[in-house]
Amino acid sequence: MNKTHRIFAGAIALTLTTAACGSDDASETADEAVTEVTEVSEAADDAMTETSDAMTETSDAMTETSDAMTETSDAMTETSDAMTETSASGGEATDLSSLSGDITISGSSTVEPISVRVQELFNEQAPDVNITVDGPGTGDGFQLFCEGSTDISDASRAIKEEEAQACADAGIEFTELQVGIDGIAVMTSSANDAVDCVSFEQIYGLVGPESTGFGDWSDANPLVEELGGDASLPDAPLEIFGPGEESGTFDSFIEIVLEGIAEERGQEAITRPDYNPSADDNVILQGIQGSDTSFGWVGFAFAENASDVKLLQVDGGDGCVEANAETIASNEYPVSRPLFIYVNDATAQENPQLAAFVDFYMQDGLDTATSEVGYVALADDAKDEVRSTWDAAL
Repeated sequence: MNKTHRIFAGAIALTLTTAACGSDDASETADEAVTEVTEVSEAADDAMTETSDAMTETSDAMTETSDAMTETSDAMTETSDAMTETSASGGEATDLSSLSGDITISGSSTVEPISVRVQELFNEQAPDVNITVDGPGTGDGFQLFCEGSTDISDASRAIKEEEAQACADAGIEFTELQVGIDGIAVMTSSANDAVDCVSFEQIYGLVGPESTGFGDWSDANPLVEELGGDASLPDAPLEIFGPGEESGTFDSFIEIVLEGIAEERGQEAITRPDYNPSADDNVILQGIQGSDTSFGWVGFAFAENASDVKLLQVDGGDGCVEANAETIASNEYPVSRPLFIYVNDATAQENPQLAAFVDFYMQDGLDTATSEVGYVALADDAKDEVRSTWDAAL
């Protein structure tokens, strides 16, 4: 009970006491006092109500201010997170147009298209950086790299022990970064019901260096049997369509499928010369589509959605495996392999244009360029692992 209410209660008590005593004058005086006290009490209550309302408004205003401060803090946090993500994603906020200098890349002709595409995308933002890319082969590329002649070595296989030792002897430390997976589709016409799967031995028998002159699929059976394979290829005309020697897919196909058997037999790792080569995948597909018992190969990304062709399963020694993005990414499909770039660590630390280029490669290369040129991109967790490897190297 507040002070005003205590006065009011006292006045009422006095009135009752006076009335009990029978004094009319006193009673009238008490009534007047009660009236005055009531008026005072009501005024006090009004004042308290106004004060309470003012305090409520002040509290609401403070709450609104607090909410606004919280929103501002959240916005600042989001901005900070965005800046962190930008930094982690390869420096998208960096003005690449200020960069200049040279970058030299050599090595695998298979990886070359990826690096060329990354170079094109990078030069759109950094036009003053001069980047040269060529593809003499993985082995030749490592020789140049370990001599210190190149900044990045493209490779369609992991570096060999002796190659790594050559780099170590020259004082060159490097970082290995996987940039994609190479998958090659082995195909025939959709009209060919006689074949669903081919083994490495059968492919060698059809298109290898010892197959020159074979005009029917069955012509390869004696050679396939000699290799220990299944000599059950059909008696049907054989027309072969595939990439030419200028193609990275040509090199990959030879390295993965033909090279091992050719070396065991003392043969040059090469295809038979009497087939229909083309640098244009569309021409290859047209040839396969136009012959009911054709045989050919192109990059999986190009063949995946092609009409009137049948992608054959391939047995690399562990049974027949269908070609798809999942089996290629997991390396279950035998005509697949990881693709790499190797970066000279010291050169990257000394040359901002090279570090920025590899940063860019780790983003646009992995996310865009690899699939644009027909290879299988890494899974997201694999990309994260590769990016972490590069971050740790800087």
